[in-house]
Amino acid sequence: MPKFQNAMSIFQLLDKSNCRLCGEKTCMAFAGAVFTGRRSLSECPRLDRNIIETFSEVPQDQRDTEQNPDDFIEQLKNKIRDIDLKAAATRTGGRYENDRLIIKVMGKDFSVNPAGVISTDIHVNHWITAPFLNYVLHGRGVEPTGNWLSFRELANGKERYPLFKKRCEEQMKQVADNYTEFFDDMVHIFSGKQVDPVFQSDISVILSPLPKVPVMVCYWLPEEGMQSTLNVFFDQTADQNLDIGSIFSIGAGLSQMFTRLAQRHGVTRASGAGH
Repeated sequence: MPKFQNAMSIFQLLDKSNCRLCGEKTCMAFAGAVFTGRRSLSECPRLDRNIIETFSEVPQDQRDTEQNPDDFIEQLKNKIRDIDLKAAATRTGGRYENDRLIIKVMGKDFSVNPAGVISTDIHVNHWITAPFLNYVLHGRGVEPTGNWLSFRELANGKERYPLFKKRCEEQMKQVADNYTEFFDDMVHIFSGKQVDPVFQSDISVILSPLPKVPVMVCYWLPEEGMQSTLNVFFDQTADQNLDIGSIFSIGAGLSQMFTRLAQRHGVTRASGAGH
């Protein structure tokens, strides 16, 4: 996307009405929040859609992936033919059986053969297929350290964080707020584990979308005068085992999956129970 040199260059795009519909006191305050990465340009309700698309917070590589997922995945499958899957098993934390590399994805077996064909017993979504293939192709095999970082602290994560916050953390928080069994389901359905609260959170759950790319979800319950908070953290080695676009896809994909789960089983039940 075009780079903003300062907050004033963002302010010039706005209508300068100080309508406060975005939640900021002035358009200049909103411009400053966008420049520092705290807010997204798309959060201005008065801004023309064409301007938002021109200055989209979605990096071009990610936009290409989202608009043409089948083409992108086909390119990755073609590259699989050039690597030694048996050697990749050790590096990725998987196993090699019957000419296939098998890796646990959210507790389920995903396998890929030398032709790049993926097999699994569950439905395969684009949000996990591309990261899975990228992990096999480019993961360095660095072991997780147990030191957790926010998405914005990972290499090349700061630029994408406003959109990550919107598509992953905010959406996941909405599910957690309304769906009382959200964290239990994460543990039982997706082979996660609840751990002692981290960063003074009320609930902390660790998931393993890929063997060496663990994800931790921390939730702070609402308190008097304060809203609830949910943040997603990654091991500090995540950007050595996976590119930032694939890490983004995992976070956004998880939030979509949890939202669908809540819509099917949770929100109505939780609301009906008077929570």
